[in-house]
Amino acid sequence: MPRRLYRFHCLGGGDAVFDLQGRWLSSIREIRQHADRVALGLMDGVGCEDWTVWSVDVRDAAGRPVLFRAFTAVRVGGTSA
Repeated sequence: MPRRLYRFHCLGGGDAVFDLQGRWLSSIREIRQHADRVALGLMDGVGCEDWTVWSVDVRDAAGRPVLFRAFTAVRVGGTSA
């Protein structure tokens, strides 16, 4: 799979954090791993009481959906959060 640009937007509870830069990745495994890192980074940096309504919405450069990952499915050190 060639390297392509993907954007990792975080959505939840009427709020959103948009990825304006994106990340160049080449496999669905890399995309999933980066989505988990994005979610964990937001959870570590922002005080929110309920992350269960949040998700990472991954889009390709054309805006097509690639992956939708709930924060509750995020993998932390090989296990779900």
